[in-house]
Amino acid sequence: MKILNKLKNTLLELKVNHIGAELSQVKSVKHGTEFMWQANPDIWANHAPNLFPIVGALKNDTYNLDGKTFSLPKHGFIRSNKNIVLESKSENELVYKLTYNEETLKQFPFKFNYYVIYKLIENTLDITYKVENIDNKTMYFSLGGHPAFNCPLYKDEKYSDYSLEFEKTESSKTHLLDLQQGLVSDMNEAVFTSAKAIQLQPDLFNKDALIFKDLTSRSVTLKHNTKGPILSMHYNDFNYFGIWAKPNASYVCLEPWLGIADHINTSQDFKTKDGIITLEPNKSFKASYQIEIALNHLV
Repeated sequence: MKILNKLKNTLLELKVNHIGAELSQVKSVKHGTEFMWQANPDIWANHAPNLFPIVGALKNDTYNLDGKTFSLPKHGFIRSNKNIVLESKSENELVYKLTYNEETLKQFPFKFNYYVIYKLIENTLDITYKVENIDNKTMYFSLGGHPAFNCPLYKDEKYSDYSLEFEKTESSKTHLLDLQQGLVSDMNEAVFTSAKAIQLQPDLFNKDALIFKDLTSRSVTLKHNTKGPILSMHYNDFNYFGIWAKPNASYVCLEPWLGIADHINTSQDFKTKDGIITLEPNKSFKASYQIEIALNHLV
């Protein structure tokens, strides 16, 4: 059963599912416009999974660490996790926490506290991930977000009415996945349709997610081609970025990542995994991103 916690101000109402600490609603108070994908199980049954301690898939769902082999599902064990607790709640903030347990230690041999913090400030939602290493050894991990936004947003619009506009001119290409394994290949492809933008099309994700390792921008806007901006994501703390949807589905995922799926030729050594974060004992790590809803859709 879903247990939803709510934050609300004069502009936005948001709800977070206790399971997985998953953002499930970002809604206009005045107009009732829902900006989040509503997890149609016939298409994709998620809203905005939180990714930890890996991003993407591992080769054969396994990794090697200090001579031992461990198994983790794609994107880790936070999504759908029922052991996350709501540690605190205030008028504009929700703090969720998962502490390591016997089950996590079988998959990920570190003692940790993992937090997801949602803070609502006017027309912006700030999402912060915090990891505390409470072990006596160095910890290795990745993390990220996977929020899906309704697109098109309004009736009588088409997917191709929308584009993603980045803040800076980009020359980055997407790193193509090996579709048999779900791993990053050596092939890449140009997908920008102008210097700063990617035009959305129903077939854009026929080769799965767009994966970027070297974007110059740290902000992207979902934009209607004639009506203007819908929302922007600011991801200053994140070095990798994914964009994805099921082909022909009416949403788009904007995914800030610190980490990436395994390469097809990976050694599977977790310590040298692309994008891995290293955290010393008794230290903590934080990374935040923001979802800013354009005011003209709220007032």
